[in-house]
Amino acid sequence: MFTSINPATGEEGAQFEALDDDGIETALARAEAAYRSWRVSELAQRTTLLNAIADQFEANKQHLAETATREMGKTLASAVAEVEKCIAGFRYYAVQGPAHLEPVETKTASGRAVAHWLPLGPVLAVMPWNFPYWQAVRWLAPMILAGNVGLLKHASLTQGCAALIQQMVSAAGAPDGVFQNLAIKSDKVSRIIADPRVAAVTLTGSEGAGAKIAEAAGKALKKVVLELGGSDPFVVMPSADLDLAVKTAVKARVQNAGQSCICAKRMIVHADIYDAFLEKFIAGMLAVKIGDPMADGIEMGPLSSVEQRDTVLEQLERATADGATLVGGEKIEREGAWMSAGVLTDVHPEADFAQEEIFGPVAMVFKADDIDAAIALANDVPFGLGSSVWTTDQAEIDRFVRDIESGMTAVNQLLASTPEAPFGGVKRSGHGRELGPWGLHEFMNLKAAMLPD
Repeated sequence: MFTSINPATGEEGAQFEALDDDGIETALARAEAAYRSWRVSELAQRTTLLNAIADQFEANKQHLAETATREMGKTLASAVAEVEKCIAGFRYYAVQGPAHLEPVETKTASGRAVAHWLPLGPVLAVMPWNFPYWQAVRWLAPMILAGNVGLLKHASLTQGCAALIQQMVSAAGAPDGVFQNLAIKSDKVSRIIADPRVAAVTLTGSEGAGAKIAEAAGKALKKVVLELGGSDPFVVMPSADLDLAVKTAVKARVQNAGQSCICAKRMIVHADIYDAFLEKFIAGMLAVKIGDPMADGIEMGPLSSVEQRDTVLEQLERATADGATLVGGEKIEREGAWMSAGVLTDVHPEADFAQEEIFGPVAMVFKADDIDAAIALANDVPFGLGSSVWTTDQAEIDRFVRDIESGMTAVNQLLASTPEAPFGGVKRSGHGRELGPWGLHEFMNLKAAMLPD
């Protein structure tokens, strides 16, 4: 049994029955049967379904958003924005996606080869609670277009959101089995990956979860895409618009209560502007408006759970014990998973906690003497998901894009995912890409047809 708990109040909400082994077997058989027909469906049928799902998300936007806020604590405004991004994602693949499936022909020594993008089979997605709709949709939309069928194992915290995704897809007229929400515990995942009816798996989550999924997929010799943690650098150079950089840094650190893989987590500031940046940044972080996530004007709600909040507080205890200075970042004494935004300075880059991802609203701030030092600090963690750089010097921009070890770099703007651009990381942030044509092609069979002239 899964029970939703409102992290703003600690109150229990809806309960969801966990799927047993017989239920899993039924789901796998349904997926296999659905794939046999969906893989040869007309492209127009798939794009029509994508648009119909988008229509369902649009019609139910407020209910979807309120459910996410109740289940994991994000502000209602950000939950609405997340649903709107999902709508855009479905529309993108409905409109732009077919062009990404066009065959590509090339000449060969003996004739010609035509490369075809063909579906792969049922795909399992293991998804997290922090963006309960968008994380699933950026897998689901291209999967439907590809002619695959999907099995979703969502996080225990957001089973209500998972059930709503199933409702939206079913209400849109999806054939039986094309998408199934599996309300299962994590200990059932390896069995599903090993099942020969499942073609591939994708996971967004922690390093530990990624390693387990990769091991299971490796044993079964199956394709896997992993989007794991991040400790994204936010680099500010002297030519930057300082006020805009500070404003964006605050937003980047406290959006979703700091619970985003691509939240800026390490502020790396050139020595010439370090003091000015730090003063403004601390003031901005301490001024973040915290409160009822359903209310208007609130910038940050609770963390997703008391356990997650306490994990962050434990990291901060280790940081201060190791000599770091903490401003803010305190437990708020009220029912629920509340804490304030905070800033850590005097952080030794090699400290254990500095090499970890702080999945909460606390930023580390570092000083860099020049661009080489800034890049070295940016790369001095095991992660490589996103990065944000602030400079008007084109030579510096070129260096950062080339030399920061990450899957994405935002220049003078907040880093955010978008349906059109590849999303993913390097190093311990995972491998493979989501979104755009790249995410569509990850779970497809690129088949070469060798033909005579």
